[in-house]
Amino acid sequence: MRRSAGVYFTSYGLSLLGKGIASVVLPLLVLDRTGDVLAAGLLATASMAASALTGLVSGLLVDRIDRRAVSVVSDLLAAASMAALPVVDALWGLDMAWFLALAVVGAVIRVPGMTAQETLLPALARLGRSTPGRLDRLISLRETVGNVLLLAGPGLGGLLIGLLGLSPALLLATVTTSLLAAGTTLVLDPRAGHVPRRRPGPAGGAVRRAVADLTVGWRFLFRTPLLLGATLVSAVLVAVLSSLQTTLMPAYFLGEDLPALTGLTLSALAAGGIAGSALYVATIGRIGRRTWFVTGMIGTLGGFAAVGSLASPWVVLGGAGLVGLTNAPASAVLGVLTVEATPDGMRGRVLGAQNTLMLAAPAVTAAPLAAVAATAGLPAAGVVLAVLAAATAIAALVAPAFRSLDATEPGQHLVTTGDLP
Repeated sequence: MRRSAGVYFTSYGLSLLGKGIASVVLPLLVLDRTGDVLAAGLLATASMAASALTGLVSGLLVDRIDRRAVSVVSDLLAAASMAALPVVDALWGLDMAWFLALAVVGAVIRVPGMTAQETLLPALARLGRSTPGRLDRLISLRETVGNVLLLAGPGLGGLLIGLLGLSPALLLATVTTSLLAAGTTLVLDPRAGHVPRRRPGPAGGAVRRAVADLTVGWRFLFRTPLLLGATLVSAVLVAVLSSLQTTLMPAYFLGEDLPALTGLTLSALAAGGIAGSALYVATIGRIGRRTWFVTGMIGTLGGFAAVGSLASPWVVLGGAGLVGLTNAPASAVLGVLTVEATPDGMRGRVLGAQNTLMLAAPAVTAAPLAAVAATAGLPAAGVVLAVLAAATAIAALVAPAFRSLDATEPGQHLVTTGDLP
């Protein structure tokens, strides 16, 4: 039971469910209390920036402190930050300053927990039964859980608002899921959180040692072509998807007088991802990783071309579904290869560096895309996003780092840097 992947996925799913509920309730609360659309955008930007900055150091924490404990404490503190909102509202009344402060605190708290959760799954895979393709299945199942909760979390948040009305008290649902996630993580085998013994670090103060450790993680990421390529491909696609969801799709469907279809775009992506993950799990051992990766990149190219064309609402939704269907197996492949190529003792720092780049990527594309949409129109913005996704897919298909993905031995893609801790 304590090594069960089911326990891990329960905890992981509860954390995502709470985040999904908060993602709907918080922006609506800001709009309700401030009456300012820009305030909701400011809240999202501040939270994203805080998450990206925290990612710089979260991996260092995860590689030094028991990873199960980091995950538990992160969920407990996240619950406290959400519980503070209705308390502050009752005592002083919520205003923009409070929203920003508590949202930033919540974002900072969750990033180390997210990194710790990612490191727990490979450890559980080692502790469980050693069967061919086990790691592939577990990471693909995590993709599936993520896609299911991408639908269920915001949907439950909307349902709660419809039933109970908009109120800070609704965030107690997120508090509950975070507490349950912490309790479930405690059930896991303590060995899953064990941090490998480290070689003595450089002489000097604590700050110097911390900077040296972080430098090793970033250097390893940039010196390992497979890891760097996987990070860049994922970061660009995350940025494109974020721009679609936050800028292009709302404006397009509003212009078509079909605002309700905006949410269906996210649903189409998630539903396609669920189906794609299921196909990947069903074909492990029969279809190679390279085949799935190529399929994913071709599907990404075609799907984003359809979405960016803005030819019709149904073409856009179909393209979103195609992206989800083909990209989910490719993402699972990259996730498995990242685990195999990273020593356990520095997995937190490498994942933290990756998360930093992927959290920062949407901020890089949001403003330029909005400028293109405002000056040249939505069709031009759609073409820009489609070209960016296509260029990324083509570069990935021809990149030497991705030509041999069907390694059978963990660590086969590992590049020795000579300075691992």
